[in-house]
Amino acid sequence: MTGPAVGPLDPVAPRYAGGSLADLLPSACALLGVPGAADLLGLAPRLAGVRRIAVLLVDGLGWYQIPTAAPYAPTVAGLAAAVGVPLTTGFPSTTPTSLVSLGTGTASGAHGVLGFTVRVPDTDRVLSHIEWVDDPEPLRWQPVPTWYERARAAGVAVTVVSRPEYAGSGLTLAANRGGDYRGASNVDALAARMLTALAAGTGPTLVSGYHPDLDQQGHLSGVDSPPWRLAAAAVDRLLAHLVDGLPPDAALLVTADHGQLNVPDRHRIDLDTDPRLRAGVRVVAGEPRVRYLHVEPGATADVVAAWSAVLGDAARVITRDEAVASGWFGPVPEEHLSRIGDVVVICRGTYAVVATRSEKPMASRLVAYHGADTAVEMTIPLLVVRG
Repeated sequence: MTGPAVGPLDPVAPRYAGGSLADLLPSACALLGVPGAADLLGLAPRLAGVRRIAVLLVDGLGWYQIPTAAPYAPTVAGLAAAVGVPLTTGFPSTTPTSLVSLGTGTASGAHGVLGFTVRVPDTDRVLSHIEWVDDPEPLRWQPVPTWYERARAAGVAVTVVSRPEYAGSGLTLAANRGGDYRGASNVDALAARMLTALAAGTGPTLVSGYHPDLDQQGHLSGVDSPPWRLAAAAVDRLLAHLVDGLPPDAALLVTADHGQLNVPDRHRIDLDTDPRLRAGVRVVAGEPRVRYLHVEPGATADVVAAWSAVLGDAARVITRDEAVASGWFGPVPEEHLSRIGDVVVICRGTYAVVATRSEKPMASRLVAYHGADTAVEMTIPLLVVRG
């Protein structure tokens, strides 16, 4: 298994248009003959003749987590060594953003799901994308057609398999609309329903699966904790079932939405207990590794100066214009700009900015986080397996 020539805490830019998560479904759809799809990842030489494709996203299975998981997930480690290549996620490296980038084949600026939480423009309301139902209306908030919709319109049989409780949510509609939704509450049901859908079609077939448990155990207990190791073993069982059950004319593409890193208590900065960090700030959104600060009129420069002084080397503190110009989000249309904070704070190393009073208490008590642009958060695997 070879990896990128950077350290795990070094910054990594998204490799849009040829090396990112957003390129995966367009590449798969190109193999299935969907008009307008381009094989940006160069899958065709390995998958010539494939008519059925399963895409599995394992939440939290970053490239840098695979060696840690190897003792408990030998199938994952073996596939990574034999057929694995690193991709990048988009920015921020967080689940809602990545799921919609996968589904639409676009960077976050285009689809507008620009973080774990964002401010709803012209309000002081903060929208949590994982708790989102129907306000804002999903097709208006995220207007880009998904590749599931495009594939279905081209005659491909499309199925999405995920947790039953996610059916019909705002995030599911934003990321997965166009596929027949099938609920699966554990790894065995997920493998069975993905394989059933893969084998059912008589023509081109696309199946997408999602598994959240590794990420959840990383957040709650930490990467390489005993619960995380058990979750890694379950992921291994899932992959083994899928690989063993692939039809001869099928392929399995395994990827992730981000990696994770453990944040020690001494590296947590509480914005709710330092008046310098609250001065001039009207609304705080984002998440602990990437904060969006919406400020009072005329306060941008003062907020940048104050946060830079308090955080020092723990974070980069820049304006919205600087963040957009960096290319992290890809092109950002005017209607999506105000979802990004006036000031953007990107944590370095293993630092995080928590909010112990103004956000749910659990958000400040997690062990592992993600969202920023370090290699360990941004680098994800692509494992390509033929039936």
